[in-house]
Order: sequence, then C-alpha cells, then structure tokens
Amino acid sequence: MHLAITVVILTGIAGLFYLDRDPAIRPSTAVWIPTAWMLIVSSRQVSDWLSLNHGAPLVSRFTQGHLSDAAFFSFLILLGLLVLNYRSRQVVATLHRNLPLIVYLTYCALSLLWSDFPVVGFKRWIKALGSIVMALVILTDRDPESAIRRFFSRVSFLLLPLSVLFIEVYPSLGTGWDPTGHVIYYFGVMTQKNELGVVSMLCGLASLSAILSTLDQRHMPHRSRHFAAHGTVLLMTFWLLYRSDSMTSMASLIIACGVMVLAGRPWAAGRRAYLYSIAGGAFVLAVFATFIDESGVLLRMIGRNATLTGRTDIWKAVLSFHTNPLVGTGFDSFWLGDRIQTVWRMIGYTGVAEAHDGYLEIYINLGWIGLVLLIWIILRGYRNIIALHCRDHRAGSARLAFLTAGLMYSLTEAGFRAETPMWLAILLAITALAPAYEIAAVEPASHPAPSQFVRPLGRRIL
Repeated sequence: MHLAITVVILTGIAGLFYLDRDPAIRPSTAVWIPTAWMLIVSSRQVSDWLSLNHGAPLVSRFTQGHLSDAAFFSFLILLGLLVLNYRSRQVVATLHRNLPLIVYLTYCALSLLWSDFPVVGFKRWIKALGSIVMALVILTDRDPESAIRRFFSRVSFLLLPLSVLFIEVYPSLGTGWDPTGHVIYYFGVMTQKNELGVVSMLCGLASLSAILSTLDQRHMPHRSRHFAAHGTVLLMTFWLLYRSDSMTSMASLIIACGVMVLAGRPWAAGRRAYLYSIAGGAFVLAVFATFIDESGVLLRMIGRNATLTGRTDIWKAVLSFHTNPLVGTGFDSFWLGDRIQTVWRMIGYTGVAEAHDGYLEIYINLGWIGLVLLIWIILRGYRNIIALHCRDHRAGSARLAFLTAGLMYSLTEAGFRAETPMWLAILLAITALAPAYEIAAVEPASHPAPSQFVRPLGRRIL
C-alpha cells in the first residue's frame, strides 16, 4: 500500500512539472545551482539525509556541522562563482546598484575580529556569501523573471509533495512527538514544523504570483495547465500549514497574499502612497498584534498566547547576556560556546539555536550597527521594488508581498539568518537589476564580453 501511494505521489510530482511546462520560459541550466541550494537549506542537511549525524551531541550539531555539508555548499558556491565569472558585466553592474548588501556583508566579515569563535564564524560567513551568489545566479540570468518563477516552481513541486508523502505515508520520517505538550508535530522533509511552515509560505506566495500572471495573459496557450499545477501547490500549502500548526507562516502568508492582490492592480502602478499604505499597514498590524495588543485578542485569533509559544522566555534569556549593544558578539557567534547551553537551562528545554526574532538575532550578533545596516538594506530594497512596480506592476507586487512576508515572519522567527530560505527569498525580492545600459558601460566595447542575454547554445549552462 505504501509503495503504491509513493508511486502515485512521485507520478504527481512529474505531472506538476509537465503541467507547468512552457517553451517561452527557458532560463539557463545554471538556475539548477541555486535550486539545489534551496532544496537543501529548506529541508535537511546532506549529513541528515545520509544519516551521518546519528548519535552526535545536539550542541555539536548546532555549532560544528559536518564535513559533507561543508563540501556540498562549497561545491555549489564554486559552481555559482564560475557562472558569475562568465557574467561579470551583469554582476558588476548589479552589485553597483545594491551597495547596502555589499556594506552589510563587509561589516559581517569585520565583526569576526571580535568574535569568540572567528573560525566558525568565518565558515558561516562563507555560507552567507553563498546565499548572495545563489541570488545573483538567478538575477543575472538572461531572463530573470522567468528564472525566479522556475526556481520557486521547482522547489514547490519537489518539497511540498514529498512533505505530504513523509507525513502521511512515512510518519517516522515526517512527524515527531513533543513530550512537553504530549502532541504529534509535523515537519515533512524538514526537521522542524516552523521550517515546513516558512517553505510552504514561500511556495504558496510564488504559486499565487504565477496564477495572477497567468490570469493577465488571456491569450496564453494551455492556461488551464498552469492553473492546475499552481492551484495544486496552493492547496498543499494551506494543508501543510494547517498540519504543521505554523501560525506565524500562516498569518504572514494570508496578509502577504492580500498585499500581492491589492498591489497588483494595474491602476496601482506609480501610486506610491497607495503601495506605502498597503505594505506599511500590513507590517504595523503584525507589530501591533505581536508586541502592543495587551488584550491578546489578535494572537488568540491565530491560536497563540501572550508568550508566543514560549518566545518571550527566549527573548528574556537572550537579552540577559547584555551583549555589546554597538557591535554584538560577532557574525553568527552568539549561539556558540557556553551561551547556547545557558539559554537552554534558563528556558527549561533544549534545541533552541535562534532568538526567534530576526531583528533581535541581528542585534545580539551585530549590534545596533548591524540593525542600522539591515534597515538600510530593507529601505533600499523597498525603493527598488517600488521602482520595478512602476515598470511591471505584476512583478513589483510579487516582490512587495515577499518582502512584507519576510518582515512579518521575522518578528517571531530568525528570518534574516543567511542559511534560511526566507533570507534567499528576501534577496531575490529586494535586489535591483541593472539596466542594459549600465551593463554595457562596465566594460568598453573594445573588450568584448558575454552580453546580458546569452545566446542559447544547446543546453549551455550559462
């Protein structure tokens, strides 16, 4: 019986790829590099899939990692850099338009000078660099919009059905037991229910964007196929969010979908005040519900209490360390050494390796300087999105929805950590693409280099 259901679901995955095929959307083969990256950071590490961490102490798994994981990510980063080297003009022009990201990444590297664990921090910084490399591989593709759509479609078509398979057919792989609450929790191909929640949220947003784009193209051939594929993803998204009980992701998805629909109206293009009101109102509502509403009515509406499922205890424990307020402990260094075990003793349980607040996570690791740089990135990214919205309201509204979801999600989860799928999605949303005239200006015409739109040559990877 299990084998038959497995065959059905695997056939369904192939069916989703078949239904969503479109000869007009042909991103380069290189997009599979960030796809592989996203598939692993969204699910389980290579060492977990190969069961190489079996029996390893919990603290060492959080702080040291495994050689197989480092080798896998290093290989993908190397491949990504080779692709970007071939697209050097696009890369230089794109980085020139995204200075805040460069400054932030540089400051993260400098912060290792005062970290207690500079070697571990440097390894994590390389992985943070890898996230930017993956984003650039997608954004410098010959057709960035098609590359983004294919990227999210591939992740959705693989991870969501497999999570359903793990939960329903192989519960020993996709579910766990919470001895504290005496309940079963569901995580699919991930390792935690919140990870399943954020991946489902991102896939749902991407599929809604694909559906709305298809609706705009009334003469598009085989529209029903695309509706069927992405409608199926949306159904799986809400089912998995319900099973995982990830209310942060569920609330963020619903509000971000509203932002995408409202901002995606053609008449909204160029109306900056209208877009400010939509995105700002959504974020203020989330902040009010999380931190200001003393009655807790809004939190109870989504099944949460005033402690946000123990998050306030974690925040108190983390803030009790009184880290350097200006520069923090160094890039991604707080949850190393004795601090992680001290936090576990203070909150009464183990397994926590993040502050469950993206802004607080930046503060304890990078201080106020890191927070200011993050705000700079967000504001510049928001400006980039508004500028894109004036040219392409559908693409701009999708990016605005992803950014809004990321900002809301990070109120109770560490959404800005470099190794999370949420951070890669935010990078894709906020990074400004370089116009063709800027790319042409990077190198003189007498020194030929690959054009922005590479001519297809068989199955050329670039």
